[in-house]
Amino acid sequence: MAEAEQTPFTRFDKLEVTICLQVNRSAHCLPVRRFFGCISWLGNGIFWYVLLAMLPILYGPAAIWPTLRISGIALIGVVIYKVVKSRLVRERPFVAFPDILCGSPPMDRYSFPSGHSLHATSFSILILYSFPTLGFIVLPFAIMVILSRVILGLHYPSDVLAGVVIGATLASASLWMLG
Repeated sequence: MAEAEQTPFTRFDKLEVTICLQVNRSAHCLPVRRFFGCISWLGNGIFWYVLLAMLPILYGPAAIWPTLRISGIALIGVVIYKVVKSRLVRERPFVAFPDILCGSPPMDRYSFPSGHSLHATSFSILILYSFPTLGFIVLPFAIMVILSRVILGLHYPSDVLAGVVIGATLASASLWMLG
């Protein structure tokens, strides 16, 4: 790659491509690709929004404040990851490295940070804080969403890690500031 074409991520991309290729191999198996494609699709918001809508039904009026907090943090998360993605413009692994199979259509062009991972983390932390009995559903789903991003060739591990860190920071800050 010519020096002028290098981005801040060029070195990271080269370091992470081996991991991406190894993890992405599983997406060559159609049932695996379909399973994680479905998880990714649900993790795009459907699962979380349905769960949020169910909280007041399951837990009554006590769920209204936590639901509003989670919704507010989700909106802040969207703004943050869209601004960061539009400024840092890291190409997705399957774009930068043709040997990586794109296992599911991406939501947008760039990969850093992973919005799916950001939201899976922030939703999980906030839901577990207010409704710990939902951990048996929320934690495995969030982990699968996070894994799906690399398996499907849509993100580098560092994209996912950045999403997790941003999501955890947003959730923790909201708990600290709002009690």
